[in-house]
Amino acid sequence: MFMITPKRKTVLLHVFVFIHTLFLSGCWDRTEVNDLAIITAAGLDVTDDHQLELSVSIFVTNPSGGQKVGGMSSGDSGGAGLSIVRSAKGLTLADATSKLQQVLPRKVFWGQDEVFIFGERLARQGIAEPMEYLTRHPAPRERGNVFVSKGLAKDVLQLRPPIERSVAEVLREMAKSQTGLNITIKELAQMMAGKAHAAVIPWVEIRQTPDDSFPFINGSAIIQNGKMVGRLNNYTTRGVMWLRNEIRNATVTVSPKDAKGYVSLYLLRSHTELVPHIAGKKWSITVKIETQDDIIENTTDLDLMKPENIQYLDTVLKTDIDNRVVAALAEAQKKMNVDIFNFADAFYRKYPKEWKQAKDRWHEIYPKVEVRLETNPKVTRPGLTGKSLFKRDQR
Repeated sequence: MFMITPKRKTVLLHVFVFIHTLFLSGCWDRTEVNDLAIITAAGLDVTDDHQLELSVSIFVTNPSGGQKVGGMSSGDSGGAGLSIVRSAKGLTLADATSKLQQVLPRKVFWGQDEVFIFGERLARQGIAEPMEYLTRHPAPRERGNVFVSKGLAKDVLQLRPPIERSVAEVLREMAKSQTGLNITIKELAQMMAGKAHAAVIPWVEIRQTPDDSFPFINGSAIIQNGKMVGRLNNYTTRGVMWLRNEIRNATVTVSPKDAKGYVSLYLLRSHTELVPHIAGKKWSITVKIETQDDIIENTTDLDLMKPENIQYLDTVLKTDIDNRVVAALAEAQKKMNVDIFNFADAFYRKYPKEWKQAKDRWHEIYPKVEVRLETNPKVTRPGLTGKSLFKRDQR
């Protein structure tokens, strides 16, 4: 019988401790935060000598005592941090990134970059080459939001927004609210590699006031074969979002013809389905839009407790949605001939054989595709009051 004596117990304990120490790797290869140039936003422009200029907004932890960093100071001693902008030029994005590293004392770190902005000039010349780097290299985040700016992307990065800490936070939060388009690097790559080779990207402009300047999303840029071919305003972009099933947050204000005032409805949920049809040489697609809405304001004399008035508002809301969709189709389908609605992919999924035979002629077929709208909005929450309280008090 094997007995564990005190001496053997001591030996086993030493062996156990020795074996476990072999698996303790320690922190010999660690990288401190203070050794990283943490990029929060990147802007891409093309220069007059046809080079690509990479501008990055770098978050720098502010040293204690409010010491200046890079010629700028955040103005407090709490170590809150600030952002500075640095730029470098190169033949390609990879070349510009290596040149950027040469002028920075810290290692470039892409892990926190959630915003990528293409300047207008670069977007018109083509974004395929920089997208190659952003999707192939493992460092940039595929979930980062992408935008096209009016003018230089560098100018957007240099703004100091009054509310958020940086431009990156402003644009990221605007995109996440989904009152406008919310497009990521991954989604942009999928659109550009899709059957129609078309994409739509949020358009950013700079709004200047007497007190400050800040970026805001104002419509969208249209991309065909990697190049910007036009843009849409906010009204038409909303129609694009209905067709692409990307409406999440929306407040629609309508003016009923038979009543003075306005009714505002808040979107609770929506769903859009594309149903393609091929009959001989005729290609058509049915767009089914289902929405549920909540009335949040009524300045009219309509009594919303009456079912017929709710049905009337359903009709008014349907007309508003249809008008936006028709405006989007008129611009993208009829005028630009750019399939940003994923019609090509819808036909490919349902009719793979027919698509294979006709894919080379899609640019001829797409403008002639008949679009049928089946919009079915439902006001599910009219509220607890029928008429406007203030209108009633005035009588």
